[in-house]
Amino acid sequence: MTRPEQYDVLVLGEVLVEIHVAAALRDASDGAPARVSYSGDALNAAAAAVAAGARTALLAVVGEDELSLPLLARAAALGVDVSHVRRSPRPNGAYLLSADTEGDREFVYWRTGSAGSTLSVEHVESWRELLAGSKALITSGITGALSPSSREAVLVAAEAVHEAGGHLSYDPNFRSRLTSRGEARSLLARMAPLTGLLKTSCPADALAMVDTDDPAEAAARYRALGARTVAVTAGADRLLLDDGTRAVHLPVPRNPAPVDATGAGDCFTGTATARIALGDTLSDAVAYAMAAASLSVSGRGGTGRVPAFTETAALAAAHRDHFW
Repeated sequence: MTRPEQYDVLVLGEVLVEIHVAAALRDASDGAPARVSYSGDALNAAAAAVAAGARTALLAVVGEDELSLPLLARAAALGVDVSHVRRSPRPNGAYLLSADTEGDREFVYWRTGSAGSTLSVEHVESWRELLAGSKALITSGITGALSPSSREAVLVAAEAVHEAGGHLSYDPNFRSRLTSRGEARSLLARMAPLTGLLKTSCPADALAMVDTDDPAEAAARYRALGARTVAVTAGADRLLLDDGTRAVHLPVPRNPAPVDATGAGDCFTGTATARIALGDTLSDAVAYAMAAASLSVSGRGGTGRVPAFTETAALAAAHRDHFW
């Protein structure tokens, strides 16, 4: 009997067509130039995990439209294994993005009825052996909010990895246009006890999910729900890490030439998860993740800048004196 392939990291979620406009969206007049790329939190995190040294596969559903081939080609070019991706006769989801060097971003999404939203428990069952044999899984609240079937898929996949002794990284990533606070909190309550690393933002996610704009209090409330370790991003230059023994504020390495912060949080999660799966300590994994996320904002779009691990490791080492 052929043994299933084994991966360091699996990423369950959505891949999106990204249309990047240089002008502010309200100023995007007829004929405004745009650039097509491919992103989505799953692809962003998967690309970061690969760059951090992990053998990584994408578990997703993509469409059968004309953009599906270049979408999968981009993921493969980033080193992500796409051999387990499923297809659906639906269009791929897409979003329009505008960002400036100050970090301000605007988004317009087209997701209703997308291929990604058809993710289901049946898909997860077809990946069960992969999930049981993987060291780690990354997924998010965005994936769980795409549809009722996606929500159940996220839960079943997380349970499969947890039961097999693997690591789960989860980002609640609340999106009010996709789901209600009540539904997002209900999913969080079921996911948190399975989660080894919960990455979240404050105040945006923390206010919606746990009713606080204080990073330390947010981390404590996430941990009370069952998450083992919580990383809270509080702006571009600060992160709070609570591993149950202590909660510390960590300065993020500064990027002197930021272009676009899209996907920086996903880069953090992908890098940290990869390094944990490869055997690094939490301290080292988070140091690498902060460095990679900082470097990533030099590119446009979610996968516009995926730093090589040599560069990430060098920045983390230079910043080490500021770490715990």
